[in-house]
Amino acid sequence: MKGNFRTESISLCDKLWMVIRSIGVGLWVMCKYFFKKVCYPNSAVSAPLNKQPACLVDATFGHHKYVKIQHTKFHYVEAGQHNLPVVLLLHGFPDFWISWRYQLPILSTHFHVIALDLKGFGDSEKPLWRRSYKLKRILQELKAFIKTLGISECSIIGHDLGGLLGWFLVHDSPELVDKFIAVSCPHPNVYWKTLTPQYIFNSNWVDFVQLPYLPEMDALLDDLKILTVSHKHLYQKDDYLEAYKYSFSRMEDWTGPMNYYRNLPYIRVCKSTDQIKVKTLLVQGDKNHNINLEGVIRSTEYCEKFLLRVIEGTGHFPHQENPDLFNREILKFLQIQNNPKLSDKVPSKTIMGRFIGAGSSIVRYGNSVLVNVQNKTKNGVLANIPSIGRNKEDCSISNPD
Repeated sequence: MKGNFRTESISLCDKLWMVIRSIGVGLWVMCKYFFKKVCYPNSAVSAPLNKQPACLVDATFGHHKYVKIQHTKFHYVEAGQHNLPVVLLLHGFPDFWISWRYQLPILSTHFHVIALDLKGFGDSEKPLWRRSYKLKRILQELKAFIKTLGISECSIIGHDLGGLLGWFLVHDSPELVDKFIAVSCPHPNVYWKTLTPQYIFNSNWVDFVQLPYLPEMDALLDDLKILTVSHKHLYQKDDYLEAYKYSFSRMEDWTGPMNYYRNLPYIRVCKSTDQIKVKTLLVQGDKNHNINLEGVIRSTEYCEKFLLRVIEGTGHFPHQENPDLFNREILKFLQIQNNPKLSDKVPSKTIMGRFIGAGSSIVRYGNSVLVNVQNKTKNGVLANIPSIGRNKEDCSISNPD
């Protein structure tokens, strides 16, 4: 099942343009710092937090364990019986294993669940060198992690950054992956063009983070305001928001995570690489103003068999904002066994054609939704996608036989 996965670097021109933009953004940020220091002389970088929130040691989520992979210590939370199928959870940025707090209890009744702290995050080791986060090395460590735990095959659920790594891993080692779920994360070849201007981690931030030291210092300002903005679905005094602040309260808590963004934007999957044969579910919130839905739809071009679910009323964190509905959808997908009708490939080469062709075997639409599906934008991408959570007459899920 091993494919012809290869990666390629963006052009030299694109690299130079990113360097120029990063210097420009850096100069602007430094001017902003200077102005703020003059106007608000009492403003300061947040101090490290030493008191660990109780939720981080809550045994109801599972057992906290550590394993050393290629000289790097990894922390993970494990739940469920070991004889059950394995589900590996990969969190996003800025996040860590607690991102899956609403999935661990329910998934562990059906699966052996492992919520990993990616390298540089949470209680996993935090190497500071940029080269420690090169894609090849990250993939080697993820594969070694899976094999070290004695796992021959697992399903992967990745959110945001974890979804990006999941896409690469499924391309690279499909024999290790049973099913793949990408949450709020388009394909790597699409992802970097789908970041909206209102997203706090938009393309300007990606340019800015190429600089050393300054982005880490910026993240620590104003009582870690960056976390309050990126996790605005949490209440201001939410215990979990405090858990995030605890886990990202030091300079080194940001260097490792940011190093992913100092490597991944330069890498693409070669166009000659085969389509992903692993069954794939793409999940997006209809109020996700960080990632364009168009990018999620375009990602289906890289999948031979896929489902796409848009969860109504949720943003960038559907697994936290509406966990009951999210859990129901992923359980439904994970428990589909060897279904040949799952998004059969259709003759049309356009995104519109492939989406309708694939969707016809998995979703039963009402008349009002058919009108929406046929309503295209000028570039041929769907203008409206039916959302999970609407009236059953508009969009009822119909599992293939």
